[in-house]
Amino acid sequence: MPKISDKGQQMPASPIRKLVPYAEQAKKRGTTVYHLNIGQPDIPTPQAMIDAMHKLDVKVIEYSHSAGILSCRQKMCDYYAKHNIHVTPEEIIIGAGASEAILFAVQTCLNPGDEMIIPEPFYANYNGFSISAGVVVKPIPSYIDTGFALPPIEEFEKAITSKTKAIMICNPNNPTGYLYSKEELEVLRQIVKKYDLFLFADEVYREFCYDGTTHHSVMNLEGIENNVVLFDSVSKRFSACGIRIGAMVSRNKEVMQTALKFAQARLSPPSLGQIAAEAAMDTPDSYFEGIINEYLARRNTVVEALGKMEGVTCPTPKGAFYVTPSLPIDDSDKFCQWLLEEFGHNNQTVMLAPATGFYATPGAGKKEVRISYVLNVDNLKKAMECIDQALQVYPGRTL
Repeated sequence: MPKISDKGQQMPASPIRKLVPYAEQAKKRGTTVYHLNIGQPDIPTPQAMIDAMHKLDVKVIEYSHSAGILSCRQKMCDYYAKHNIHVTPEEIIIGAGASEAILFAVQTCLNPGDEMIIPEPFYANYNGFSISAGVVVKPIPSYIDTGFALPPIEEFEKAITSKTKAIMICNPNNPTGYLYSKEELEVLRQIVKKYDLFLFADEVYREFCYDGTTHHSVMNLEGIENNVVLFDSVSKRFSACGIRIGAMVSRNKEVMQTALKFAQARLSPPSLGQIAAEAAMDTPDSYFEGIINEYLARRNTVVEALGKMEGVTCPTPKGAFYVTPSLPIDDSDKFCQWLLEEFGHNNQTVMLAPATGFYATPGAGKKEVRISYVLNVDNLKKAMECIDQALQVYPGRTL
C-alpha cells in the first residue's frame, strides 16, 4: 500500500471537530448536546445577505476575478475606512474564508523550514496551515494568570533565530478572548521593525470588544507598513460561517502580487459567497450594538458560572466570544471525550474543545478547555450546570 505523506501524518486533527463522532453517538442515545466547542454563532445572519442570494438573477454562475469581485473588494475598502483602515481594492485578495487567506500569506512570505513565532495558546488551524506550507511554528507561552496577555518582548527576542520570518497574532484572540492593547501592539511594532519580520494579524473579531475597550489594528502601526498582513472574515462578524469568505490585506505590493499567483492557482473565491458578503457590508452599525450586548450577557453568564466552580480559574475576556478556563482535571482530551461518552445530567451534556490542540508545545493545555459562548443565555446556563456537575463526578478530577 502506498505510504501517506509526512505532511499528512504530521497534520493534527482539529480539537474543535475531532470529537464530533462522540457527539453524534450521544445524540443517537437521546442526549442533548450543547455545542460550546465551535465558533458557530446562533445569531441570525443579516437578512440582506439572505435576500442578495434569493434575488440573484443570473443564468450562469461564473468564476470571479482571482482576487475577488471588484465591487466586493471596494465595499470592503469602505468598511475598513469606517475603522480608520485605509486601503485600495488592489490591496485586498478575497479567499475562501480567512483560512485560505492565511495559507496564501504563509506560502507567499515564508520558505519551507522558516519559522513563525506565535504566542500560545493560538487558533488551532495555524498549526495546520504551517504544516501545509512546511513552516515551523515557534510558540512562546502566554499565561492564564495574566489573562493570556502578550508575552514580554524578551520572550520574543529569545525565540528569534536566523530562520525567523514572521510573527502571528490573533486580536481579539481565539481561543482566549484576550484583546491586545495599543501598547502591546507597539511592542510588536518594535520587534518587527528591529528584525525586519512580517507581522501577520488575524482580526476577524474586531467588532466584538467589551467593557469599554477599543480594538486597535496592526494596519495603523507606523513604520512597518510593508511588513504587515491582515486577515479578515465575514463569517463571525455576520454569523455567516458557511459562505466561506475572508480576505488577505496588505500594502506590500510584492506580497500581494505574489499571493495573487496562489489565488490564480485555485481560480477564484466562491462567487455566491462574495455576493452575500458584499450585501453584508451595508449592515448598519446598530446590528452590532445589539449583538455586542448579547455576547456580553453570554460572556458574563459563562464567566460568573465558572468562577463559582471549585478549582476553576477563568479570566474575563475583553473580546471575541471565547474563554479558556483551567479546570481541576487530569487531561482535557480525556475529559471532553468522557463528557460525550459517559456523562449526562438531566439527559444533557456539553461538547467542549480540549485546549491541547491550541498549543504547539507538547503537553501544554492539559488542564484547559476552550468554551465558545455562542449559544443563548438559557442554553449557556444549562451547559454551565452540566460542567459543574461533571467536574464533581469526573474520575480524573485533580482536586
